[in-house]
Amino acid sequence: MPSFDIVSKVDAQLLDNAVNNLKKEILNRFDFQGSETEIEFDKKDYKLTITTESDMRLGQIEDVMISKFLKQGIDPRSIDKGKEHYASGKMIRKDYMIHNGMDKDQAKKVNKMIKDSGLKVQGSIMDDKIRVTGKKIDDLQEVMQLLKKSEFELPLQFENMKS
Repeated sequence: MPSFDIVSKVDAQLLDNAVNNLKKEILNRFDFQGSETEIEFDKKDYKLTITTESDMRLGQIEDVMISKFLKQGIDPRSIDKGKEHYASGKMIRKDYMIHNGMDKDQAKKVNKMIKDSGLKVQGSIMDDKIRVTGKKIDDLQEVMQLLKKSEFELPLQFENMKS
């Protein structure tokens, strides 16, 4: 029986490359010369921490970060922009969590959308992915098109297509 998996992943190597390119550009930009800007990336927790001097600089770093992510093929929807908290004195620190995998609530939303579509397919939640099975490959492709057109807060990828 044909099937495929719906996942929401970020390639660790592409993410690391994007963060390294971000650091390199910020260090070499003229408007950041002499500033106390730090960019730290925790590879284990997929957490990016930016510490800088002002809101304006933080906004500039965010813009550069999104452009670097896009150049590496990482969807900006995978970035969870946390709230700002002031580190020490005039410094501003902001944490960004990179989503890697779907949680149960998001998987339920995707699965509900598949069931509500009326197609003859079955979706089952397996940890951080959803396996969709059906009798016809055409039905599976219609599910893919439906999910591509819909707006979820996470980017979805389709993998492991078996016929």
